[in-house]
Amino acid sequence: MPTYQLFATTPKAMETILTDELQSLGVKNIKATMAGVAFQGDLETAYRACLWSRTANRILLVLSSFEVKSQDDLYNGVQKIDWFEHINPEDSFAVSFSAKNSAAINNTHFGALKVKDAIVDQMRARFQTRPSINTEQPNIRINVYLNGETAQLSLDLSGESLHRRGYRDVNIKAPMKENLAAAMLLRSGWPQIAKQQGSLIDPMCGSGTLLLEGAMIAADYAPGLLRDYFGFTGWKKHDAGCWKKLRTEAEQRKKTGLEKLPVIVGFDQNRHTVNTALAHIANAGLQNKIHVERRDIEDAEPAESWKPGLLICNPPYGERLGDEQETAELYKKFGNTLKTHFIGWKAAMIISNPELGFRLGIRSQKPITLFNGALECKLLRLDIEESNFFIPKARTQEERIAQAIELSKTPQPETVGTDASSDQKANEQEAADIANIDEPIAAEMFANRLKKNLKKLSNWAKQNRITCYRVYDADLPEYAVAVDIYHGEQTWVNVQEYEPPKSIDQHKADQRLAGLLAEIPRVLGISRDQVFLKIRRKQKSTDQYEKHGDQGRFHIIEEGGCKLLVNFEDYLDTGLFLDHRPIRMLIQKQAKDKSFLNLFAYTGSATVHAAMGGAKSTTTVDMSNTYINWAKKNMALNISQGEHEFIQADCLEWLAAEAEQPSKHYDLIFLDPPTFSNSKRMDAVFDIQADHVQLINNAVSLLSPGGILYFSTNFRRFKIDKQALSDLIVEDISAATIPEDFARNPKIHYCWRIQE
Repeated sequence: MPTYQLFATTPKAMETILTDELQSLGVKNIKATMAGVAFQGDLETAYRACLWSRTANRILLVLSSFEVKSQDDLYNGVQKIDWFEHINPEDSFAVSFSAKNSAAINNTHFGALKVKDAIVDQMRARFQTRPSINTEQPNIRINVYLNGETAQLSLDLSGESLHRRGYRDVNIKAPMKENLAAAMLLRSGWPQIAKQQGSLIDPMCGSGTLLLEGAMIAADYAPGLLRDYFGFTGWKKHDAGCWKKLRTEAEQRKKTGLEKLPVIVGFDQNRHTVNTALAHIANAGLQNKIHVERRDIEDAEPAESWKPGLLICNPPYGERLGDEQETAELYKKFGNTLKTHFIGWKAAMIISNPELGFRLGIRSQKPITLFNGALECKLLRLDIEESNFFIPKARTQEERIAQAIELSKTPQPETVGTDASSDQKANEQEAADIANIDEPIAAEMFANRLKKNLKKLSNWAKQNRITCYRVYDADLPEYAVAVDIYHGEQTWVNVQEYEPPKSIDQHKADQRLAGLLAEIPRVLGISRDQVFLKIRRKQKSTDQYEKHGDQGRFHIIEEGGCKLLVNFEDYLDTGLFLDHRPIRMLIQKQAKDKSFLNLFAYTGSATVHAAMGGAKSTTTVDMSNTYINWAKKNMALNISQGEHEFIQADCLEWLAAEAEQPSKHYDLIFLDPPTFSNSKRMDAVFDIQADHVQLINNAVSLLSPGGILYFSTNFRRFKIDKQALSDLIVEDISAATIPEDFARNPKIHYCWRIQE
C-alpha cells in the first residue's frame, strides 16, 4: 500500500489527547499542530483512525499543497489533480473551503465555488459530462484550507464529523459533542478504572453522552462501528477488503469487551432527558448494559455492591446571569453529595464559571483546559477523600496571596475549598459556607466575576447605546454589593453595599469591602476617586431620598438622546433608577403629541424622555423641592421651551384632589410610588400593598379616552389586586421592562400597563 500524508482535526486543546490516541493505534511520524495532528500512513492506518478515533473530528488525506496569490492560482492548483483517479463523471462530490489570513480569497463560499468549477470543468472537458453536487452523502468530500498564501487540498475520509457516532437522535440538541465527552473520560483516567472494574456514574446524565462514551471505551467498542457512511466509501481508490477486515476485527473486540463491562449508571431529575438517554442507549445496542433512572442530585448515591470508580458529569455552567445563584446552590448540593456518598471515588466535571468549583468544598488537581464549542472550560479532577475536603493548615499567607495572583491569570482555580482550622466544627462551617473563604482568593473571585460580567454586558451596552448600566449585583454571596457604571465626560462607578447581617464579623466585612474597592479600579482601569460607595440599609420610610452629603457635584450622562444629571455623593441614589430604563424608553417612544403626567417623579427623568419624544405637554409632581428643582434642571438641559409644569406636592393628596375634580386629563401617566412612607410631610401612612387600588383608580380617572397608565413598584412581595381592578384592562409587562443588566434579578421591579 502507498503511504499518504494524513491530517486529523480535533477541537482546540485536545491535540495532545489525539496524539496519544493515534500512537495507541500504532501511527508513526506524528506532529501535533493547532487543532489537529499531522501523520503518515497507508490506507489501513487512515481507515483505522476513522474507525477508532474517539477525539478526532475528521481524517484528511492530503492530495497537494500549492501557492495561492490570486483566484486563478486556486483554480489552477485544483485542476492539476487528475480527478478521474478519484471519482467517475457520473459520481457526486462536495467541497468544504476555509481561509485564514488570505489576501486573495476570504469569502469561503466563493472559494468553494472556485474549487467546484475547477473539478467540473476538468471532467466536462474530458467526458462531456460532469459530476453532481451532493452536500449530504457525496462519493467524495473535498477539503481546502487556505492559510495565508498556501492552500492544502485534501480528501475528507470521514465524510462527516467523526463525533457523530450514530447513536444520537439528530433532532435533539446536546450540551456537548461525543468527542469532548470521550476526551473528558480519557483525561480522567477512566480506561484504567474500567480495567479494574470500577463503576462509572453520571449524576446529571442528560441525554447520556458521557455514559455511552464511557461504555464504548470500557467495552473496546470502536466509535465508528455504528456509522454506515464514511467519506471514502464512494472513493474510487477505496479498499473495501481492508475496510471489511477492520470492521470484522472491531466487531469481535466489541463482543469480547461487552462481556466484562463494569457498572455504568446515570441519574437525571428530568423525565424527558432520561427517556432520551434510554433511546440513545438502545440505538447503540447497549440495552441492559447501562442503567439510567430519574433521580435528583441530592439523592445520587452508589449501591453498596458498586465498586468505587469514577463519577463524571457536565453540570450547568451558570453562564446566563439570571441562573447563577441557582447554579451555585446546585454545586453546593453536589459537593455535599460527593462528601456524603462517594468517599474513595474519583470525580471529574467540566465547568466554565470561575467560582463554581469553590462551592464543592473539595480540593482538585490542576485543571485541564478544554473547549465546549467556543466556550473555554476547565476539567476538574477530584479525589474524594476527607483529606482533600479542606486546604491543608500548613498553607502560609504568602502562598495564599500567590494563589490569588495565579487565579487572576486563569479563570479557574487550582484548588477548591477553604482553609483548615484547628477547630473541626469551624472547618465544617467553612466548607459549607463560601463566606469564610480566604480574603485574597475571594477578592480575585470578585474581580474575575466583574470581568466576566463586563465582557457580557459591554458589547450589549455599546450596541444599544447604553451609557449607564449595572454590571454586578451580589452575584457572589460574600460580596453583597451592587456595582453600576456611568459613562459621561469620564467613567464613574457607583457601589452600593447591602448592609451585612449582624452575624457577619464587621472586621471581615470591612476587609471584603476594602478588597473590592481595590479591585474595581484595577479591573476597569480607572482612578480610585472615580468610585463612590454607599451602604444600603433597610429603609424605615423614604430615607433613601434624604440627603447624605452636601458636595453638590453633578455630572451629565446621556440616555436615549436625553441629557440627565446624576450625583454620586450627596444621596443614596444617584438620581437615575437604571432598572427603569426600558419603561423610560417606552414612554419616549409613545409620547409624541400626547399629554404626560409623572407622579412620584423623583428627578423627572421619565418627564425628560416624554418631552424628547415629542409630548405636547408634561406635568411633573413630587413632594421634594430638591427633586422638583433637579427635574427642572434636567429638563433645561434638553428643552427650554414648551408646556412643562412642575408641581411640588404630596402626590397622594394632589392625585386624590385631582381625581375628585380633574383640572386636566392625560394621554400617558407614569405612576411609580414608594413601597412605604410615614414621612412627616404626609398626613397618613402609605403602604403600597394596602393602598394601590385607590391609587390606581385615582390615576385612571385622569386618563383621556384611550389613555395609558404605567404603574410600577419595587416591592418584591407585591400582589396586584386584579379582582378589585376588574373593570380595568390590567396587563403585566414586568418581563419586558427588566433590562439585560438586571436579568439576574427579575424581581427588581414589577410593571403593569393599565387602561379603562
